[in-house]
Amino acid sequence: MAFMQQFKETKSVAKRSKKYLEEALYKRLFKEGSSEVSVRQQLNQFLKGRKRVYKWEVGHSLKILRSRNRFYPALKLSETMAERGMNKTVSDHAIHLDLIAKARGVAAAEAYFINLPETSKNHLTYGALLNCYCKELMTEKAEALLEKMNELKLGLTSMPYNSLMTLYTKTGQPERIPSIIQEMKACDIMPDSYTYNVWMRALASGGDISGVERVIDEMKRDGRVTGDWTTYSNIASIYADAGLFGKAENALKELEKKNACRDLSAFQFLITLYGRTGNLLEVYRVWRSLRLAFRKTANISYLNMIQVLVNLKDLPGAEKCFREWESGCSTYDIRVANVLIRAYAKDGLLEKAEELKERARRRGAKPNAKTWEIFLDYYLKSGEIKSAVDCVDNAISSGRGDGGKWVPSPDVVRNLMRHFEENKDVEGAEGFVEILKKAVDEVGLEIFESLIRTYAAARKTSPIMRRRLKMENVELSEGSMKLLDVVCAE
Repeated sequence: MAFMQQFKETKSVAKRSKKYLEEALYKRLFKEGSSEVSVRQQLNQFLKGRKRVYKWEVGHSLKILRSRNRFYPALKLSETMAERGMNKTVSDHAIHLDLIAKARGVAAAEAYFINLPETSKNHLTYGALLNCYCKELMTEKAEALLEKMNELKLGLTSMPYNSLMTLYTKTGQPERIPSIIQEMKACDIMPDSYTYNVWMRALASGGDISGVERVIDEMKRDGRVTGDWTTYSNIASIYADAGLFGKAENALKELEKKNACRDLSAFQFLITLYGRTGNLLEVYRVWRSLRLAFRKTANISYLNMIQVLVNLKDLPGAEKCFREWESGCSTYDIRVANVLIRAYAKDGLLEKAEELKERARRRGAKPNAKTWEIFLDYYLKSGEIKSAVDCVDNAISSGRGDGGKWVPSPDVVRNLMRHFEENKDVEGAEGFVEILKKAVDEVGLEIFESLIRTYAAARKTSPIMRRRLKMENVELSEGSMKLLDVVCAE
């Protein structure tokens, strides 16, 4: 219900003709929750029924689906509506192109763009394709496309330049951003707050804090762009990173002034950034303001607050905040519990960590891969290898929250295999390899070479080892081949 309230629609569903749906499409798609499975099921039911909807409903539904990263259902809805004769504006084509890139890849998006009528190839669709290139870090294609957009005199805004600057930031080329700014100025393209934020971040990455301050002054003198709360959040973060906590807190005061609309994200940034300056009193003050501004405090807000208190070594405060959340939460979120579980494990309070994990389970929140990672880290540091292997097994079984596989890091695998090798524990090594096979398609050379060394150290043989290596398509080094002859000896 809270989710639906977030997307209130001004149009009245009740006043529509009965030939249309009795409830708005976007409400129908999310009435069973926002999981990929539930959205797909609701969408399939709607499409099979061939009931009609207003175009604004489709557009609004696509907006929500995209915001929730439900790209495949969004693309299916967009395609089906086009097949049923719903006309697409140029803006619709740009959105559709973006969905194709996210669901089917950039090559498919390029093909869609090429086949668009020339009248639909304007700054919106070109910009959508440019954004796809930037998202996929395709620097040469992005630069070439922006150059073509300039040649075509498409009347560019700051958006495509922002995309390219973000690409440079992600690819570790922040030094190229000032030249983009100069190009924008030469073309009389007005920067927006995002432009200034990326520019300041680029200068900060090189330690040029005085340069950042010159940009702040320029933004204020320009007057065309009024820094919003995100701008001052960015400035505060830059100062905090540089250890200039006094200046960071001054920026946070400006952030609070800009947060007239009482944005939840702004409150959460304030709490996080005051935490980074080490100001516990301000953290609690903003937390009280957040609680007053929102009658129902979201799980994510508690998660953020408890994490900040843990970082500030205020474990009693974190526990009190957690108990408050636990007593009133409608959904027991394992992510919130994980913050406190990690704090307990880090302080060596394993009994408390285990008790909280079990309490969460009783409340319907099963441990996820992150939970098992916390215990895995603890057991590795304490040398409890059997428990560590059990954690790997449980994490693989739990999987990631997005439905993907969880795979232990190479360092974890290396450390465990080294332990088995040093302790001549063939049974333990083989058991661990079987667990790994649940998560990876190929075990790999490094693990098999360690396994062979373990057999050799334990003076044990394995007549089928050559066959296993052939099946796994593993080619051993010269040293391992010599050990293999010993391990495979009859």
